[in-house]
Amino acid sequence: MKRKLVAAIGIAGMMVSIAACGSDNEDGGSGKGGADAKELTVWLTVDAQNNWPELVKAADDAVTKKHPGLKIKHEYYGWPDKNTKLDAVLATDKAPDVVEMGNTEMLGYMVKGAFAPVDPAKFSGSDAWLDGLKASVTYDGKTYGVPYYAGGRVANWRKDVFAAAGVKSAPKTYQELTAGLDKVQKKQGDKFSAWYQPTRDWYAAMSFVYDAGGSIAKEEGGRWKADLSSPESLKGLDEFKNVVGKYMHGDKTKDESDRHIVYGQGKSGMIFGAAWEGAASAAPENDKTGKLKDNNENFVMPGPSGKNMPVFLGGSDLAIPVKSGAQALAAEWIDAFTGPSGQKGLMGKGNLPNNKTDLATLKNDPATAVPATAAESNWFVPMAPGWGQVEKAQVLQTMLQNIGTGKKSVEAAAKEADAAIDKVINTK
Repeated sequence: MKRKLVAAIGIAGMMVSIAACGSDNEDGGSGKGGADAKELTVWLTVDAQNNWPELVKAADDAVTKKHPGLKIKHEYYGWPDKNTKLDAVLATDKAPDVVEMGNTEMLGYMVKGAFAPVDPAKFSGSDAWLDGLKASVTYDGKTYGVPYYAGGRVANWRKDVFAAAGVKSAPKTYQELTAGLDKVQKKQGDKFSAWYQPTRDWYAAMSFVYDAGGSIAKEEGGRWKADLSSPESLKGLDEFKNVVGKYMHGDKTKDESDRHIVYGQGKSGMIFGAAWEGAASAAPENDKTGKLKDNNENFVMPGPSGKNMPVFLGGSDLAIPVKSGAQALAAEWIDAFTGPSGQKGLMGKGNLPNNKTDLATLKNDPATAVPATAAESNWFVPMAPGWGQVEKAQVLQTMLQNIGTGKKSVEAAAKEADAAIDKVINTK
């Protein structure tokens, strides 16, 4: 599920009054207290409403047991609608007390002072939060939210296609992977994509960059600088170009939005994407081969470095608007919802937990070992003040399309992207 980061310019006007209301105190939730409030308003997405309402009720029950008479109101929103509504109320006295945010949505709001700081020590499991999720709630040395759950990325291959080329087991190393892909590509011919890897998929491309020791941007001396043209990043981009050139024989101007549909058409042997994509490709409406259900298999994506490929962790966070008059109670509700019992329930629904301790338990179950192992090595976008103002998808996708189609060299395309990022990455 894609979640668009609200551009800072779109929320700047309303944030002027919000910033003035902020507090540096960390009263469990933050400085406003509100432990004696009589009402709590919680905004979640329809994911919670449709898929785990019992977990929401359990959190409600835990908090109201401690605070008899407290009324907890819930509002549920679809991802495209939530931020429009949130932006409209944040500068008023109608702000919710808890709001669910996509983890890539957090930065613009943190920069502008929309969320109250919290003390992570007062939330269960915070000392083991997954690195990528922890980064998403951290800005300028302070914590402004609590990770809720995560979604990772894995490789998915068609066992029948690889077996027909003589490859009988999932690869454990990058060398095994490319050797198997070479066999499949040779057997199937140049109209088949041994690895369907959309060129504009910057999440996959940046995994190659981080695997090689590079990054999108680095902080040095309190300022951020784009890093895509560093030797390490270029090494990762070079390998991504090799993959696209050798194994991707589809449209090299496409992004990953319909990858599961294309994969379901049976014209490729492997994908690397969100963990749900393999199963989605095998759904009856997408599987045009009739063979995917029994032949799809996930595996941990090996990296050229010899380690598991670092993956982007998507997911959700819970934040407390600085305008909330019940911040202490909001923090209690968040802790009840994201604590040990909540994480157990979320894992039971097929989500990755917000912490390494629970993630380790999933590694022991064959049904969840692959996504759990893959999520251990992860990366996140730069938490720079101006990152929300970078048209990141456009900048990175343009760079990758130029590389994949051969319009520009890897070095030239990376330098162009760096220049675009550097223009705004330090802008508040």
